[in-house]
Amino acid sequence: MTAPLTNPIALALLPAVLWGLTPIFDKRGMAAGGGSVQASLVVVIVEVAFYWTAIAALRGGSAFSGLTPEILAVFVGAGVVGTALGRIVIFVGVDRVGASLNNAVLSTRPLFATLVALVALGEPVGPLTIAGIVVLVGGLAVLTISKGGDLQGWEPRDLAWPLAAAATFGVANVARRYGLLESPITALEAVALNETAGMIALAAYVVAARGRANVLARPRETYAYFASSGLLTTVAMLSLMAALGLESGRVALVDPLVATAPLFTVIFAAALLREFERVTKGVVAGAALIVVGAALITL
Repeated sequence: MTAPLTNPIALALLPAVLWGLTPIFDKRGMAAGGGSVQASLVVVIVEVAFYWTAIAALRGGSAFSGLTPEILAVFVGAGVVGTALGRIVIFVGVDRVGASLNNAVLSTRPLFATLVALVALGEPVGPLTIAGIVVLVGGLAVLTISKGGDLQGWEPRDLAWPLAAAATFGVANVARRYGLLESPITALEAVALNETAGMIALAAYVVAARGRANVLARPRETYAYFASSGLLTTVAMLSLMAALGLESGRVALVDPLVATAPLFTVIFAAALLREFERVTKGVVAGAALIVVGAALITL
């Protein structure tokens, strides 16, 4: 039996479960008066603090040996796109359509990741891709008419927010895999660079926004929700980076497994978010179709 730390399937399923749970904390934080930029910054600060502490303890002076300017640029770009921009869009989506729907639409990420991987990395795309796209689009259609999600209601155009987040994450995942395969740095070092770049971008935005409004002036309890989300995301991101860093961790294998997160979110939302959103049969069916479609796309 393959050890969990060297098994891309196990490493990819762990973030699926954790990222299935984080939207629950995100929704509660947003409902309590939190903001998308504030939430994104809190989450990434928690991550960065953990990663750099771990690097200092485990790697010491040997950290980042062999890192080139090109690879550094790759991880910085992935951090700005996937961590900073992607996270902001995610929190807006959670607030607009609810945790269960937002995470379901996020699972369209393999569509974007596979297309970029095909062009940038030359990874193969099988004949089931078109069938997967049809199933995936069908899942989005079912979600649109599901009458589920946020209890305050939402419009079909609001699904553009999680779709945009899916696109940014798909592109960023391909960039991360390229950086891991083309350099000797570890997954821990890679994720630290990635998240630090995202944190700097978010902090720069906060500083720039102070002239108009204080985006961090939010209720104290929201910080606790987002910090908890950050702790879960820390473990999830490290596990994802480790999976992508394995020779057997192809984007086409890892991304569909991570994309099963909405199935876990549906379960968690039904049990823990009853006062904020409705989990209907349409939500469950739509989420399942999107997961199946995402898997077919990347087979």
